[in-house]
Amino acid sequence: MTGSGSGVTPTLGANELTQGLDVGEVTTLATIPGASLTFAILLEVFDWAVARIRGGARGIVVVQGTDTLEETAYFLDCLWPFDEPIVVTGAMRHPGLPGADGPANLTAAVAAAAAANSRGRGALLVLNDEVHAARWVRKAHSSRQDAFRSEPGPLGLVVEQHPRYFHPAHRFEPLPRPEAFPRVALFEATLGDDGFLLREAKVDAAVVAATGVGHVSTGMADAIEDATFPVVVASRTGAGTTFRDTYAFAGSESDLIKRGAVPAGWLDPRKARILLTLALGRDLLQEFTTRGSVY
Repeated sequence: MTGSGSGVTPTLGANELTQGLDVGEVTTLATIPGASLTFAILLEVFDWAVARIRGGARGIVVVQGTDTLEETAYFLDCLWPFDEPIVVTGAMRHPGLPGADGPANLTAAVAAAAAANSRGRGALLVLNDEVHAARWVRKAHSSRQDAFRSEPGPLGLVVEQHPRYFHPAHRFEPLPRPEAFPRVALFEATLGDDGFLLREAKVDAAVVAATGVGHVSTGMADAIEDATFPVVVASRTGAGTTFRDTYAFAGSESDLIKRGAVPAGWLDPRKARILLTLALGRDLLQEFTTRGSVY
């Protein structure tokens, strides 16, 4: 992002961003803000990255705006079939601000992508010298340089241009490349919500960001039961897992499961939507249940 006066916009390409870095091939795939990315664009990024690895690259770095960085990381993680790492990064401060963090983040991301101990970890998010697992990371602050958090903590830190990991490598088998992207909506359950929006939705599936451990109002519970498409229930808190059998009132987690809802487990609502989209795109709804509940 560069500019002045009325504000900054996406302008810098891969060549400008990587000046002075020891990297191989660089390509500008798109110059758009992160909020305007689509599944189709991310699939193009995935295909580009696959081709680079098959051509001998040791790792991949993807740079984009931070607004949807956690979603891009998880999308790629669900599909990534290689031991070579794919690392996403960005910047919280544009180049015109004091203390711009883009160069440091990109340098750390390149170091992580090239490191042998990053292999077998799937997609990683590197920012502020922290290395996060795509499954766990989320943007937890709108503007701070340490905006990204993982509930179990970061996987590791980049120290003297080398990633130091606190945990052994672990990941799921990749999903097959999607053949289509079904329309999956995300609704947040709120005080006084009667499920009206869910009832009116013309979608292939939906994720409900429920309160607490997976609770909704009785009206929303009825809407979930009446839905003619799959409904996944995640926790809107952004941390912790959905429960299965602790509470028993109408709209509780156990009640929603009886009504046909699928609990998201440890996945937050945004990650649940991505996994549900990819799973339904290959008729693998059972795969969602397995991945959401693990850990």
